Amino acid sequence: LKMGVLPFNDLLQAHGYNTLQSVDGADTVELARKHHPDLVVMDIQLPKVSGLDRTKELKADADLKDIPVLAVTAFALDGGIERILDAGCEDAIGKPISVPLFLETVEKHLL
Repeated sequence: LKMGVLPFNDLLQAHGYNTLQSVDGADTVELARKHHPDLVVMDIQLPKVSGLDRTKELKADADLKDIPVLAVTAFALDGGIERILDAGCEDAIGKPISVPLFLETVEKHLL
């Protein structure tokens, strides 16, 4: 079970993954507590909250800290990836995404 945001949710479902969706990220931690997904795909730029802040909240929770977080960001340059990894994400992929690379990265964290 993976948590994702649009349009990644649709892409994951099209490739056979069961997903949960958070439209704006505000309920990410609540959804993770309720469903304990195998992977969280976190868009760093969410409409109402910071994806990095949500990741920090997940990683601060003893029951959720082991769930891998894959960040998706348009800010892959200028130290953005380091900042994302420092926030607790296990991996990051830049936008616009390469579908094969995205799916390969998702699979890597589910093995």
